[in-house]
Amino acid sequence: MKEQESSFSIKKWAEGDRPREKLLHKGEISLSDAELIAILIGSGNKEESAVQLAQKILQQSNNKLNDLGKCSVKQLLKFKGIGEAKAISIVAAMELGRRRRGEEAAIKKKITSSASVYEVMQPILGDLPHEEFWILYLNNSNKILQKSQLSKGGITGTLVDVRLAFKNALEIGATSLILAHNHPSGTLKPSAADKQLTYKLKQAGESLDIKVLDHLIVTQKSYFSFADEAIL
Repeated sequence: MKEQESSFSIKKWAEGDRPREKLLHKGEISLSDAELIAILIGSGNKEESAVQLAQKILQQSNNKLNDLGKCSVKQLLKFKGIGEAKAISIVAAMELGRRRRGEEAAIKKKITSSASVYEVMQPILGDLPHEEFWILYLNNSNKILQKSQLSKGGITGTLVDVRLAFKNALEIGATSLILAHNHPSGTLKPSAADKQLTYKLKQAGESLDIKVLDHLIVTQKSYFSFADEAIL
């Protein structure tokens, strides 16, 4: 269904007040987060302008883009004036930002510590509401050859195909790998299943002369390293 243009449409604003024109004349850095979101949604509702509606959306996300990035289309539809098309635009924009951060972190990235792994994986895993299991494939210089999602699960777990993990490693010539998965709950304590899977992958790697260097549990603000804690 086509979303109706409200009386607060950006098109009806004075030119100097329009976020689009402001971006063109003053640059994107001059816009607030709310103004950038207003450009995405284009119009507000009968009571609010696009910027006011964007401000309300941000307020419900603690005025943090990281929290907004966790919102689903369904959650955004609860705001008056946000239809499916607008909600999809916001979610898509947040995802592009997340992918950009991950891409920048991984380009020719050399892994030197667990912290450097976290820099690469936090933009990918930190905000997710479900568990995902990823592998970083490295060369002899500990530079990332590839990062791959091995599985995607629910809130409390995910299944991992060990054979697929090493099939990928052999195909791209990786000499070592680093495991990473997230805990949506925010806890950094590894579960018994986490430890068992780590051991299983380490044992499989040894038979192929491919080292498992570390396993990180990633949350939005921190991480747990199996190698740092000497339990690998």
